[in-house]
Amino acid sequence: MPFHPLRVAGIDRLCADAVAVTFEVPPELSSAFRFGPGQSLTVRRDGERRTYSICAPAGAAPRIGVREVPGGVISRWIVHDLRPGDLVDVAPPTGTFTPDLAAGGRHVLIAAGSGITPVLSIAASLLERSRAGASPPAGWLGRAGRRPSAGVAVLGGAEVTLFYGNRRADTVMFAEELADLKDRYPDRLELVHVLSREARESELFSGRLDAQRLRELVPLLVDVPAVDHWWLCGPFGMVTDATTVLGELGVPAGRVHRELFWVDEAPPPPVRPEALVDGPTSDVTVVLDGRRTTVPVPDGVTLLDGAQKSRPDLPFACKGGVCGTCRARVTDGEVTMRRNFALEQAEVDAGFVLTCQSLPASPKVVIDFDQ
Repeated sequence: MPFHPLRVAGIDRLCADAVAVTFEVPPELSSAFRFGPGQSLTVRRDGERRTYSICAPAGAAPRIGVREVPGGVISRWIVHDLRPGDLVDVAPPTGTFTPDLAAGGRHVLIAAGSGITPVLSIAASLLERSRAGASPPAGWLGRAGRRPSAGVAVLGGAEVTLFYGNRRADTVMFAEELADLKDRYPDRLELVHVLSREARESELFSGRLDAQRLRELVPLLVDVPAVDHWWLCGPFGMVTDATTVLGELGVPAGRVHRELFWVDEAPPPPVRPEALVDGPTSDVTVVLDGRRTTVPVPDGVTLLDGAQKSRPDLPFACKGGVCGTCRARVTDGEVTMRRNFALEQAEVDAGFVLTCQSLPASPKVVIDFDQ
């Protein structure tokens, strides 16, 4: 995973514990840092890595939103100590939480807290690009490759409904930018703020953005069958609640796209039937940047941890099964994935795994990071 020193072009204070950081990309790296809406950047400092979603629309300079996490070494440094002109080690954009901008259609986005960062990028890009009829940037593939359903007028531009949950008005990230988007696209953007610790004019918009509230809000404000894609981003509880509610409403799983920002549970202990493995190690072959490396991975050790000893260039960030940076495809052999909060079912069915959560389950395994 190559890192490049990027200069901080600007820092915007969003609220007391959050900032937006814009990076200056030199011309020779412009292709490497071209991003699709909803993708993320990995930041490295003193051996630590963290992944932050890009909040800028496609075609703009890369800009990430960062909220300070209690005890978070990198988030605290970014929010309180980083200054314009500083150099930061940043890896090129990754991620498949991205729409097809050329398809237009109707999109509903549900976010909470800092989950707004990729959602803002998606919303702004859909609204701006569909108006201009422009094609999405080259070099990235999104999850939502399906054309809009019958009856949706693409020529009129994408339609977006955004449900955004926060504690109070003063904790809302990108409040002014969301308001500006609403002013710019009043007929194509519906913006719904829900606050859990501050009374609103309607009780319907006061409280947590949980399953019960979504059961009330979504059918009331959205023509559910007409929606082409649903984009969910935030903490584990909100995303799982939203997924459950959409299932109850009959939304096909293929139209629901999810990204988590944190999970309040530890990964399960390694469980691997001994009958599947002959011996204490498995020969794992890693393909990255066209180079193949075979390493012995001990029983109970993840593919990422085992292979990193010989291939320190393997991509990773959270090692918690959330960000998806370590995604690779199993092209031979079998693995057991302990948990998955980043890949959609279609990706899993195609053989993709999170290497930070996957244990070899056959004597030989081949994983390809280039696919």
